Amino acid sequence: MSSMWQGCLADTDYFEMRSSDGHDYGVWVTTPPGYDRATANSPAVYVLDGNFAVGLTAPLIVTQIDPMQRIQPYIQVSVGYAGEEAQDWDRLRNRDFVPPGEPIAKELIDAVELGLQAGTRTREEADAYLAELRDTHADAFLRFLTAELHPRIEHDYGTATSGHGLFGYSYGGLFSLYTWLTGTTHFESIGAGSPGVIAGDSRIFSQLLGLGDSRRASTLHVTLNDRELLGELAVYRRLAANTATVLDRLISRSEAVTSEILRETHVTGLQASFLSYLRTSRSL
Repeated sequence: MSSMWQGCLADTDYFEMRSSDGHDYGVWVTTPPGYDRATANSPAVYVLDGNFAVGLTAPLIVTQIDPMQRIQPYIQVSVGYAGEEAQDWDRLRNRDFVPPGEPIAKELIDAVELGLQAGTRTREEADAYLAELRDTHADAFLRFLTAELHPRIEHDYGTATSGHGLFGYSYGGLFSLYTWLTGTTHFESIGAGSPGVIAGDSRIFSQLLGLGDSRRASTLHVTLNDRELLGELAVYRRLAANTATVLDRLISRSEAVTSEILRETHVTGLQASFLSYLRTSRSL
């Protein structure tokens, strides 16, 4: 465990791991109060964007002892980026979360240019951000989670053999949708918060065409934010409209899909979305 992270979050270990593809990841593992590794047998919930999300989501593990609404026992595994790459997490996630061959929407390019004009990105940073979107590997990242990281978590923390979950937000939510549509049986419940289905010809729609009437082994919970639907930024309106279309097609085919509209912006919605996922998909 890195001493730098020890004690920063209650009941949380931190380690770094290199994937078979040569990418370095930072992993935070948060256990519930009173967790005994020798006797516990809880499933793992994998939360993406660990560099940003761990501080907002890991403390919610106390919902497992909430007397008013109990959540199924779980340990949280937050996955982010390590070392010097940690500062570039917001562009590296494009490589890992976006399905292979995903088109780059004009609305997204315009949003990146607006950030450049506002001074939130340099030209070099903007170009690097878009470059990651031209060579995307959600399939490789899914293999890393299930075939490389999970066996280590299973060994070190004595997790259950089933009942695992996955939660992602924004492009992480796009990854969650992609994962659910692949039909993987590794996760029992999947949460997709404001999924980044921005392009009208997204690969998600191609996956939907192949879905047919087949059933998925896991549940899917999708959230959207009302300010995305009604706000001024075209990129978020497009995201919301496309996600609504995806939901319309999914709900008509599967009882395993649920959804909720939250009173948040895209930036503020992550924690509320994660809590919605816990309440809907993992409550006792």
